Amino acid sequence: MRPRVEEVRIQGLGVIDEAVLVLSPGFTVLTGETGAGKTMVVTGLGLLFGGRADPARVRPGSDKATVEGTLMVDPAGRVAQQVQDVGGEIEDGELIISRTVSAEGRSRAWLGGRTVPVGTLTYLAEDLVAVHGQMDQQRLLQPGRQRAALDRYAGEDLVKPLRAYEHAYKRHKQVADQLAELTARARERAQEADLLRFGLDEVEQADPRAGEDAELREEVERLSHADSLRSAAETAHRALLGDPMSGEQVMQDAVTLVGQARTAVEAVREFDPTLAGIADRLAEAGYLISDVATELAAYAESVEADPVRLSVVQERQAVLAHLVRKYGEDTGAVLAWAAQAAQRVTELEGDDERISDLTREHEELTGRLTELAAELTRIRAAAAERFGQAVTEELTALAMPHARVVVGMTAADDFGPHGVDEVELRMSPHPASPPLPLNKGASGGELSRVMLAIEVVFAGADPVPTFVFDEVDAGVGGKAAVEIGRRLARLARTAQVIVVTHLPQVAAFADQHLVVEKAGDGSVVRSGVVALDKDGRARELSRMLAGLEDSELGRAHAEELLAIAAADKA
Repeated sequence: MRPRVEEVRIQGLGVIDEAVLVLSPGFTVLTGETGAGKTMVVTGLGLLFGGRADPARVRPGSDKATVEGTLMVDPAGRVAQQVQDVGGEIEDGELIISRTVSAEGRSRAWLGGRTVPVGTLTYLAEDLVAVHGQMDQQRLLQPGRQRAALDRYAGEDLVKPLRAYEHAYKRHKQVADQLAELTARARERAQEADLLRFGLDEVEQADPRAGEDAELREEVERLSHADSLRSAAETAHRALLGDPMSGEQVMQDAVTLVGQARTAVEAVREFDPTLAGIADRLAEAGYLISDVATELAAYAESVEADPVRLSVVQERQAVLAHLVRKYGEDTGAVLAWAAQAAQRVTELEGDDERISDLTREHEELTGRLTELAAELTRIRAAAAERFGQAVTEELTALAMPHARVVVGMTAADDFGPHGVDEVELRMSPHPASPPLPLNKGASGGELSRVMLAIEVVFAGADPVPTFVFDEVDAGVGGKAAVEIGRRLARLARTAQVIVVTHLPQVAAFADQHLVVEKAGDGSVVRSGVVALDKDGRARELSRMLAGLEDSELGRAHAEELLAIAAADKA
């Protein structure tokens, strides 16, 4: 299901106090006397889809202007997904869009019941509506839109090569970005690698062991206090075991005293189990003291002052302290840093090889993109030729027989997301003038007709479901006006078309006719919108033809126009 605008409610906008427009899914025309507010309807639609808010458009006496639209959309379609992405809701396929503009210039927008930035409506409008007014030909005047429109017109011939190009372009850009980053950081990477290598050399030359710094601290303490340690061990040894070589028995040693105690207890142990237990423990104590005394003797023998060894150990301490100060809190941390640094150096040295590989891939992708871009240019050029001829033929029937539309294609300096082609629609109003961009080569009224011709040619290829034309028939009449009506009806076969017109020949082709009626009491003017039935349409066309609603001649002419249009559409 293609989205369409079902109803628009306008309040406090220009001369419109309050109006409700129920729109046909096909061709809806709006007519009315000059100053009745027809253009305000187009302005309201523009506001609804993110147009610029002008506080001067707020109706005098109103504090704000409000436009609310009800759209029918596919709940599973792209538009519904965009609405859901911003937190809006769609009920039974109906989407409500609302926009207010205060007299002070403040503007607010709602989408599916959720307040959104006005820019969200503008973004959404790209998939919903194309507005063509004499002062608002924004959509197809955008170069990006013109390129996209030409691509759709080119059809299936372009789809496969364009998809291949876009895939290659994406990878080409990724490779280019990676190359740029690696190349820009080449000096930094080289400096980092040099610093890491210097540190690794220091660690490798020192060759530390995990825990070595703690071992050295213990050895320094032992060597620095060797005399005190030996003296303490010898004194303790004598206290435990005595010194039989001295020949002095000033005091008994611990082993002898414990032995005497054991002997005394052993003599009576059989009379009391408790004392027997004590005798066993004294025996164990004697053995333990003897062992300790032996170890003290051995320790005293092993400890000796060694200034040379102390100097060597202190020098080694200084080397390790230097490493710890730079690379970690102890030798274990220094070794961990060295392992990480070695891995990082490997990565940095591998970048050179990576740059080489990426450069080779970049060159291959550049060649591939060049081939694909040339193919896209060839297909677009052929489509541009067909398109220019088709639009020029349409303009001939729209009272612009000497106008010519061409599609200008120039090559960009570099690859773009869709190729190297810069596309611009150009028009020359007569054979002697060079083709100029649309907004420079056509007046306001001509531009509307050019846009109509373009949209008719694009019909079916352009996914926009709703077209709005304001005064598309400015400056024409007679047969050309009939052709404009006929082409608008043709466009309405595949899209919703809303047209503001002052020509009965155009209005006769509409599926639905709305008239903007003006009423006033001399001081306040109010306008409203009324849907016309068959008789009402004849009266309105008569007024547009002869200026008299009840003119018999005008009425007959109006009925004839309606009959001709109905037969043509049938």
